[in-house]
Formats: sequence, C-alpha cells, structure tokens
Amino acid sequence: MPVRTRTAERYARALAAAVAAVAGLLLAANAAPVDTEPPSSSPAPMSGTAPAPDDLAAVTP
Repeated sequence: MPVRTRTAERYARALAAAVAAVAGLLLAANAAPVDTEPPSSSPAPMSGTAPAPDDLAAVTP
C-alpha cells in the first residue's frame, strides 16, 4: 500500500510545478522574433507580389 505524502510536501510540489509552468510560458512568449525596422507606411513594392491577372490566365489552361 502506498505511503500517503504530507500536505506540505504536496503543496511544495505544486508550487514548484507552477513556477516551472510560469517560467516556460515567459520563455515561450519572449521567443518571438523582434522587428528591427518600424513598419513603413508606403505600399509594398511590385516585385515580390502576386503575378498580374493576365499572367495567371496564361498559366491556367
């Protein structure tokens, strides 16, 4: 038959698990890449955008 653990021991394990969970969440939240340049207000350049509609018509049979 398993030995019953003390209440203080259970609370200590729960506290340690909570601290580990919060630390993991903080590390995960700070792992996102950081934008080094502020977003520009000008529209995106034409190169690197979707092809023009007439180019799409030529590709699809």
